[in-house]
Amino acid sequence: MKLSKYIILSLFNLFIFSITNAQIESNKGNNVHIEIYVNATLGNDSNNGDKGSPLKSLGEAAKKVNTLNGKGSINVILSEGLYALNETADFNPKNWNFSETSRLIITAEILPNDARWEPAKMPIIVSAMPFKIEKNNKNEIIGGSNYGILIQSSHTTIQGLRILGEPVHEIPKEGVLIRNYPIVWEGKDLYDLVVTQCLFLGNKFALPNHLGILANGTALDVNHCVFYGVKDAVVMWNRKSENSQLHHNLFLNMYGAAVWTWSTSNDFKFYNNVASNVNVFWVLDKDEKESFTIKNSLLVGYNSFVNKGGGPQDFGTISKANKIDFGQNFKMLKSGKLNIIEDQTNKKFLHIKDGTLGSEFGAGLFK
Repeated sequence: MKLSKYIILSLFNLFIFSITNAQIESNKGNNVHIEIYVNATLGNDSNNGDKGSPLKSLGEAAKKVNTLNGKGSINVILSEGLYALNETADFNPKNWNFSETSRLIITAEILPNDARWEPAKMPIIVSAMPFKIEKNNKNEIIGGSNYGILIQSSHTTIQGLRILGEPVHEIPKEGVLIRNYPIVWEGKDLYDLVVTQCLFLGNKFALPNHLGILANGTALDVNHCVFYGVKDAVVMWNRKSENSQLHHNLFLNMYGAAVWTWSTSNDFKFYNNVASNVNVFWVLDKDEKESFTIKNSLLVGYNSFVNKGGGPQDFGTISKANKIDFGQNFKMLKSGKLNIIEDQTNKKFLHIKDGTLGSEFGAGLFK
């Protein structure tokens, strides 16, 4: 019997469909690895996100992640370029399961320890979106806020990004504060956020970076980051943050506070950090419920060592100095400054010059 070409074509398509379905069935329950590429210069948000067909915006990458179903790792890979967020990049993958080894990773394509890396290759994240207006019970405007990158998932890593604030007049009048939160980790029962090798940059008047990382979860790990000119670096709040740590970070020229342990348990680890020219070094919760230990770190130049309470518009009041224990090899100088490299072509731009005070602690982007 001679089959027509139409029947042959139909049988062939049926065969391909069957094979594809079999592959889908065989992958059910197995971990997969997905890569989504983003390129601010060459990308297009109508693309599929493959390496040869990248998306343009981080917001669109977040939406793509949120539609996925399954389990395993998802890497969102950003090429160098300027990513202006006109809306919050909200990562909320409700139908995807991550683990400590199979993570959501938002990363630069080239990282600081790569031989090809240089400061200009860092993807730049800047917010350029409207603010949610806040009013008091008299219907008076008392402020406004927005989120840059919102993470509503456990087991997430953010790595290798240059993160700015938003060009806004931060204090338009007395009692009113307009603020941008570049990275916010918020949700129910969140566990395990790593922020590493990121450069947080701000300017009090031209580009306020109000608070680099606002975290509501347990097992927060911020390491090998540089906070330069921002108001506040890291705030742990709203729920008890156990098993958290900050290490190998540089806190430089900050007009707020380096670390806020509002809801942090006393197992918090703080080591190999260097801070210089900060307004307040550490802010505790208003009841001073916990004590903490600093190890192998340096503080040079500060107005207040440790405060309690505070909020978006203030830094609280002076706390008991004994709430912070001077552990092994912690050095503190009331005044002075570090030798910071300001040559933008130098790979160690905004790092401590080798062989000078503070360089021995290994704080900065390089692991």
